[in-house]
Amino acid sequence: MTEGAENTSDATQQSVRTFLDEAGIAWEPGRRPGELVVTLPGDKKLNTVCSVVVGDQSLSISAFVVRNPDENHAAVYAYLLRRNLKLPGLAYGIDKDGDVYVTGRVPLAGAKAAYLDQIFGVVLAAADGAFNELLAMGFLESIKKEWAWRSERGESTVNLEAFRHLLGPDRDEQIDS
Repeated sequence: MTEGAENTSDATQQSVRTFLDEAGIAWEPGRRPGELVVTLPGDKKLNTVCSVVVGDQSLSISAFVVRNPDENHAAVYAYLLRRNLKLPGLAYGIDKDGDVYVTGRVPLAGAKAAYLDQIFGVVLAAADGAFNELLAMGFLESIKKEWAWRSERGESTVNLEAFRHLLGPDRDEQIDS
């Protein structure tokens, strides 16, 4: 790495930290050089954890979305590919285990506060905003089994409320709080 690249990388790293602090977004240093682990609060997911890596020439961001679907892989992947067309600066992808991530990369010169604000918003929309739809498509049988198991034991089903409409007419029992 040249001295100029190191200075640009260090300046970008500090710029990202300042942005996160001013925005009130939780972060901590990651394990890899130049990495920050950022935690975005969610509505459908409790939170979305992002890896932000400031390298010599670019800033990359990656966030876990959902594990490898249990079912309907083709429908899940088609949904993700259609959403890719609407994600500015990011794209969905899968790892070797089939787990779904959203990732992006920008040259260091483009990693300004306005871009960071936009990209973290897009990451949150991609991971949190699509979460329930992805669960419904890829894990419906597991959701049905979980609902039945909890209902039979008198356990709370409140965190499954978003899927009530998919569980059929025989699932209209009162949701516990």
